[in-house]
Amino acid sequence: MKIVYAVKKIIWAVALLMSFSVHAGPVEDALNAIESEWAKIYYQVPEKEKGPAYALLLEKAVKLCKQYPKEAGAIFWQAVIKASYADHQNPVSALGAVHEVRDLLNQAIEINPGTMGGSAYVVLGTLYHLAPAWPIAFGDDDEAEKMFQTALKISPNGIDSNFYYGQFLLDKGNKDQAIHHFERASTAPVRPEQVFADTQLEEEAKLALKNTGGETMKRKKELFSSLASPAK
Repeated sequence: MKIVYAVKKIIWAVALLMSFSVHAGPVEDALNAIESEWAKIYYQVPEKEKGPAYALLLEKAVKLCKQYPKEAGAIFWQAVIKASYADHQNPVSALGAVHEVRDLLNQAIEINPGTMGGSAYVVLGTLYHLAPAWPIAFGDDDEAEKMFQTALKISPNGIDSNFYYGQFLLDKGNKDQAIHHFERASTAPVRPEQVFADTQLEEEAKLALKNTGGETMKRKKELFSSLASPAK
């Protein structure tokens, strides 16, 4: 079903976005612990054991949100874990979870629009783009466009905001614009606090460029530029 496919794609987006550490402090330590446990489940736990593991971790995230109800990062992580857990539920439960993920992301954004450097908008844009449209769900490419544009305003040179907007544009048939954003993503500086995630996403952007013919176009532009330059 399309909703299950959407959840899988959203989780992949989250997996590449989420590899960060924040400054020390009680809330931050708790968030780092949740992030570490989520990464362990995603990358190391056998597939058949992931569902129960995510369910237990979701309980911790919910508890943390109750303890710090105004902490956007905690709400964001609750959304991330809920989306991950949805991939291991039946389609009906997954559909309900996707609605809850959307509401949690909006709640986090309302508290802090710049939470996670705009990544909440990136995930939300992916959600709007991939979820089925009404009456099944709330899929809406116009809303997705708004989310991606907002993410780009927060992080115009961000590797994640450019890469996922590029994917959205490619899906919409805007190949040239997609290539532009894939190029920006492939040359974006790797953030020291997100080395793993950014490195993975950089490779994804390079692969996207190759698959769309963007690398060939780039080389042609460079060749034309060198030929057009006056000889010294």
